[in-house]
Amino acid sequence: MERVFVIPGNHDIDRRVIINSPAVRNAQAAIVSAAPHERERELRTQFADQDCGRALVAPLEAYNDFAKLFNCQIYPPDRLYWKQGLLIEGGVHLMLHGLTSTLLSGVDGKDDNPASLYLSPLQTVLDPVDDVVNLVLCHHPPDWFLDQDEVNDAICGRATIQLFAHKHQTRITRDEDYIRVSTGAVNPDRYEVGWQPSYNLIDISVLGQDSDRKIEIKTHCLEWQSRPELYRPQLTQQGESVFRHCIAIPSRVASLVVKQPSPNTSAMPDTAPNAAEEADADKEVAMSDEDTRNLVFRFWNLTVSQRREIALHLDLIDENELVLPEPERYGRALLRAGKRSILDMVAREVAQRETQ
Repeated sequence: MERVFVIPGNHDIDRRVIINSPAVRNAQAAIVSAAPHERERELRTQFADQDCGRALVAPLEAYNDFAKLFNCQIYPPDRLYWKQGLLIEGGVHLMLHGLTSTLLSGVDGKDDNPASLYLSPLQTVLDPVDDVVNLVLCHHPPDWFLDQDEVNDAICGRATIQLFAHKHQTRITRDEDYIRVSTGAVNPDRYEVGWQPSYNLIDISVLGQDSDRKIEIKTHCLEWQSRPELYRPQLTQQGESVFRHCIAIPSRVASLVVKQPSPNTSAMPDTAPNAAEEADADKEVAMSDEDTRNLVFRFWNLTVSQRREIALHLDLIDENELVLPEPERYGRALLRAGKRSILDMVAREVAQRETQ
């Protein structure tokens, strides 16, 4: 379970919330109606405001309740998207960026249209780092955003592996600097045009050493056929059942000590991090390892009262925060435990209650 990651899609949006809430509609409308050069600032303002930010994520309540198990929930003002680092091999890390493409999804309770959503530069600050390969997960592809050109340029210039969905069409795009996998749906509506259930398996490994190192991506695209009923591999133009692609890894700097990336770093600040913010980011590194993600899953499997007991006992939340939605309340509590280096204490408290 510690290797499960999720992002929201348009079917995670509860349109009834949008229809019944003027606050949600107003927050969305403020961003949509802003002039292009003002839209990023408007999104920042809306998401940072206590009331407007909560309105924007209100249609994602059910998603957040599910995603909290995997530390992939979204909440204002500082978690517009999530970030998670995984060690591949040979000192190379895979940085997963789980982007939120749905803040404007379902405006006025209607279906989304191409070029109607907004991602913003707040989510595409994918800093290049030696020994780190960026992987982007985003439900909607770039052409569904108002800022589609900027999104496409930023992601293509900064993300080696790009995973998009929504269109229910499997496509593989291979470039010298990246590979883009546009995926189908495992269980699409039986009556949609071009019905074709499909799924992908992607194998990532490191080839070579030092300056000759490359990331090898092997993509298996499986499509459903009716007679006989089974999934079969989609073939390349050369008739192969695997799409293979190799991309150079940023050169290693000998003096650089590579740390596993932080899972909870947001792109919200206007300026470069100061020393205090960098220190906080260092403490967040502990939240990236598999043992900690497993602890997060175990924590959420406790009862409501048990989670509350632990958080209050270890002073991870205060009384005022008890009114926050649970995914945000205890998401913040677990992050604080990581920053204070007391995750071992959380683990002991969880273990005691698991045996009760």
